[in-house]
Amino acid sequence: MESQKEARILQEPVARPPGASRSQTPNAKERQEGGPVPAAAALGAEADDDSADGLWELPVEPAKRRPECSRCSRPQKVCLCPFLPAHPLHISTHLYIIQHPAEENKVLRTVPLLAACLPQDKCKVKIGRRFSEERDPELSTVCRKSGTLILYPGAEAANLEEFILDSPVYPSTIIIIDGTWSQAKDIFYKNSLFRHPKQQEDFHLQARKRTLTRTVTMQVQLKTSISSQYVIRMQPTNRCLSTLECAAVALSILEKNNYIQETLLRPLQALCSFQLQHGAQIRLSKEHLLKNGLYPKPMPKNKRKLRKMELLMNSVKI
Repeated sequence: MESQKEARILQEPVARPPGASRSQTPNAKERQEGGPVPAAAALGAEADDDSADGLWELPVEPAKRRPECSRCSRPQKVCLCPFLPAHPLHISTHLYIIQHPAEENKVLRTVPLLAACLPQDKCKVKIGRRFSEERDPELSTVCRKSGTLILYPGAEAANLEEFILDSPVYPSTIIIIDGTWSQAKDIFYKNSLFRHPKQQEDFHLQARKRTLTRTVTMQVQLKTSISSQYVIRMQPTNRCLSTLECAAVALSILEKNNYIQETLLRPLQALCSFQLQHGAQIRLSKEHLLKNGLYPKPMPKNKRKLRKMELLMNSVKI
């Protein structure tokens, strides 16, 4: 009778402590099969359980964020202030940056460098996906002014350099969207503020001796041959520029001062140089990789995305 009782006890499953692994160790398998369990192994398992339970009681220290420079928003050890102008650039144009929320927390963003080079009252950053007259009356008022332009390439966008030569009202404000190309497209087309009905301006045409009504567009684009110097981040095409580069080119055109472009690009060049010296690689555009058979990812199965890839390969603007 005693031997039968011992056999039943050995065959009963051993209770598993909370959090124990379901994988079967040799000792656990022996217990289920009714085999003998060495005393040392049992004591070792209990000791492991006790030590694991003790780990949960240890205090968790929050990760410390590296102290940042108050001007360039970079970590103090890699501060780029030596490459910024000693004083903010003197400009008359007002710049509004519409920043997608996903860009706010990116490490290698260029907008803080841009803002550090310009006066605070001339450069404003607004973060969000959707804007309306109720949510942002200031932006709504700015968009309705005849002297406001929005920099966004498209079929209706005029060349900025040509536009300022023919416009009866010289632009005083320019709006730039900060985000990936898909994010910028989403913001532009889903916010009616950026597509108000075209404003009408009257001017006197001396050749015909009569007053005509001319349509003034507020959508412009940059037609420049410069290549992006933001080489540590992949761009869709060889013609794409970062937000800082777009602002640098646009402001130099509007202010008629090439020194502005040189000054704004200096911290970007320093940023890319530092990253390349510490392990970063030059990122070629997606267009270049596709044309030369170097694109590392498989072609998408989605027809819309595949069509975009084909347009890039054929140098068609998307």
